[in-house]
Amino acid sequence: MAECKLIIHKHFPAIDKDLAEYVEGVIDTSKNDFESRDDIFEAVGPFLCEAAAAEGDLEENDVLDICGKIYSILKLGRANGTTSSVRKLLDAPMSMGDMVEEVKDESQSIWMKLRDDSSTVDQRKLEKAEEKIRQKAERKAKKDTVDVKVDLKIEMATASQASNRKTTKAESKGTNKSMDVRVENFDMSFGEKQLLSGAELVMVPGRRYGLIGRNGLGKSTLMRLIASRNLAIPSHIRILHVEQEVVGDETPALQSVLEADEIRENLLKEEKELTTKAESASGDGCSQRLSEVYAQLQVIEADKAPAKASTILCGLGFTSSMQQKKTKEYSGGWRMRLALARALFSKPDLLLLDEPTNMLDVRAILWLENYLQSWTSTLLVVSHDREFLNSVATDIIHLHSQRLDAYKGNFENFIKTRTERMKCQQKEFEAQKEYREHIQVFIDRFRYNANRASQVQSKLKLLEKLPELVPVEKETEVVLKWPEPDSISPPVLQLDEVTFYYSKDKPIFLNVDLSANMDSKIGIVGENGAGKTTILKILLGDLEPVKGFRFGHRQLKLGSFSQHHVDQLDMNLNSIEFLASKCQGLPAENYRSQLGQFGVSGDLSLQSLFSLSGGQKSRVAFAAMSMMKPNFFILDEPTNHLDMETIEALGKSLIAYKGGVILVSHDERLLKHVCNEIWLCKDKTVKRIEGGFEAYKNMIEQEFNTTGTMAEDGTEH
Repeated sequence: MAECKLIIHKHFPAIDKDLAEYVEGVIDTSKNDFESRDDIFEAVGPFLCEAAAAEGDLEENDVLDICGKIYSILKLGRANGTTSSVRKLLDAPMSMGDMVEEVKDESQSIWMKLRDDSSTVDQRKLEKAEEKIRQKAERKAKKDTVDVKVDLKIEMATASQASNRKTTKAESKGTNKSMDVRVENFDMSFGEKQLLSGAELVMVPGRRYGLIGRNGLGKSTLMRLIASRNLAIPSHIRILHVEQEVVGDETPALQSVLEADEIRENLLKEEKELTTKAESASGDGCSQRLSEVYAQLQVIEADKAPAKASTILCGLGFTSSMQQKKTKEYSGGWRMRLALARALFSKPDLLLLDEPTNMLDVRAILWLENYLQSWTSTLLVVSHDREFLNSVATDIIHLHSQRLDAYKGNFENFIKTRTERMKCQQKEFEAQKEYREHIQVFIDRFRYNANRASQVQSKLKLLEKLPELVPVEKETEVVLKWPEPDSISPPVLQLDEVTFYYSKDKPIFLNVDLSANMDSKIGIVGENGAGKTTILKILLGDLEPVKGFRFGHRQLKLGSFSQHHVDQLDMNLNSIEFLASKCQGLPAENYRSQLGQFGVSGDLSLQSLFSLSGGQKSRVAFAAMSMMKPNFFILDEPTNHLDMETIEALGKSLIAYKGGVILVSHDERLLKHVCNEIWLCKDKTVKRIEGGFEAYKNMIEQEFNTTGTMAEDGTEH
C-alpha cells in the first residue's frame, strides 16, 4: 500500500487529505478483490477524477492509466505473498447468537462496544495546529505545482526513433556542427494513446515553421519532447520553450529580460570581479584577462542590450514605468509576456512558441508578427491564428493521421497546396477503384468457365498484387448552428453618458455613449487593461454605471460567453445533464439535438465534462448559451481553446446569425470577417472607428513608426 499511496500523491499532489485517506482505505480493504484496473477505476475513479479536475492537466484516460499502475503493484504483491489479508474456509457454520451467550466477559465480546468520545485535547489549540499545517501545505503546493505539472506531462509522453549512425558518431566525437534539426522515423505517444507513427521532422536555420492540427493530436506534446531532448536534437543547439510564466520575485522586469542572456551576464560578473582584483594588490596579472572580457563584451554589443530589451518589452505592451516594476507585482498573463520577452531577447538556436497570441492583445500581436519576420534562427510555433501564421510562417507542418506533412509557404499557401493534393489523391483513388472493379467484373463473369480458368487465375493474382485501396482521409467539418432570433425594433441596447470606476481617483470610463441594434456585428479592441471586459459587463447589466444609464429593450434576451466559461461548468455532469440543469423540463432528445448542432454528439455527449478538451467544453457552453434562444450575443474571447476549424465555423455562424453580436477577441481574421463595426477602448472612453479593423490596424502601424519604437538608448521617441 505504501507504493500505491506514493503513486496517488505523485499524480494528485493537490488531492484533499480526507479524500486521499478514503481512496487509500478503499484500495487497501478491497485489494484482493480487484481483478483488473477497471475494477479499481470503478471503485475510486470518480474521486480521482475529482482530484484531477483540481490539477487541470489530467483527463479520464489518464486516471484510468494510473489505476492500471496501482493494479500492477497490487497484483505483484499478491504474487509475492505480501498481502496481509488471507481468506480462510471455516470447517462448519457459525452461530453469532451462540457466541454472544458464551462470552461472559464484556471486554471479550465480538459486538462493538461504544467508546468514550470525550476528548482531553484542547480544541482551540488543536484547531490552531491544524490551521498551521494547512497553511504550510498550501505554501508547499504552490511552490511545487509548476515542477510537478511539467514533470508529469513529460513523464506521460514517450518517444522512440531510429538512430542515424553517421549523426550519432559525429555527436559522440563532438564534430557535429550542423544547426539543422533532423528527427527521422520516430513514434510518439501520450500514455496509451499513439500520436505519431514513423514520422519525420526536419527544420533548418532561418525558416519559421507553423505546427498545425486539430486539438488533442499532440502538437504541444511534440514541443515538450523536443524541449526536453527526449527526441535526439544535436547537443550544441540551444533550445528555448516558452511554456511557463516567469517566477515573480524582486527583480525588475527589464533586468529579468537582460538576465536571459547568460553569456552577457557571466561576462559582466567576471568583469566586476577582475576590476575589484585589479584595484587591490592581489590583482597582478589579471589585466590581460580583463582586456579579453572587454573585447568579448564589445563583440556581443553588451552596451546596446538594455535598449534592445526595452524595445522588446515596449512592443509587448510594457511602458517605461512598467519595465521598472518588480516581476512579483505582475499577474500571470503579464509574466507570460515577460517569458516571451526573455526568449526573444536571448535568441536561442531553436525557439518553441505554443499559442503565443493567447496572452496578447491585437496591438502586441501585430508587433510580434513584425518582429518575428526578421527572426534569423529556427522557429517552431503552434498557433490557431490564421493571420499570424500567414504573416510569420515560411513553412507549415501539418500533424494529422499520426504523421507530419511538410508544406512550403505560409498558411494560405498550405490551404491551396493541400486542396490540390487532396483532389489528386481523390482522382487516383477513383481511378484505382474503377480499375479494380473492371478486373472484378472479368473474374465474376468467367469464374466458372474452364476455358478461361488460367486468365481468371492471372487476374486474381494481379488483384492481390495491387496496393491496398485506401480512401482519402477527410477531416470532419465543424458546424455551429444558432437559433433563429426574434426581431426587435431599435434601439436595442445603448449606454448614455456612462461613467464607471471602482475607485473614484482611478476612473475606468468617463461619459461613454454607445448603441447597438439587431444588425450590429461589433468587435471591441484595445490594449490589455483598457477595460474591454468591464464594458461588456456594463452592457450585460452585471455592473451598474456610477453615472449615466444603460438601456436594454424589454424583449432583449442576451446570450453571454465568458473567457472563463470553464469555471462555470459542473465537471461532475455530462453534457446532456449540464444542459438539463440550465434549461429544465425538456426531453433528453432536445438536449441531444442542441448539442449535435455544436458538434457534441454520440458518446461524446455522455462523457463527463471533466474528460472533454477545452474546445469541446467551449462548444458545450455555446450550446447552453443558445438554449434560451437569445437575440443578442455578448462574447468575451470566444476563440480561446478552439482549434482553427472551429474558429472558422464560429465566424461563419456569427455572420449568418440574424441577431446582434458584440465580441472581444484578439483573432484578427474573426474580427475582419464578422464585424461591420469596431469599438476602441482607449483613454477612459469607447469610440467607434470609421473604416473597421483595417483602419485600426493602420492606426497601430502608424504608432509603431512614431511613439511605438524605441531609440538606441532605450528612451521613447
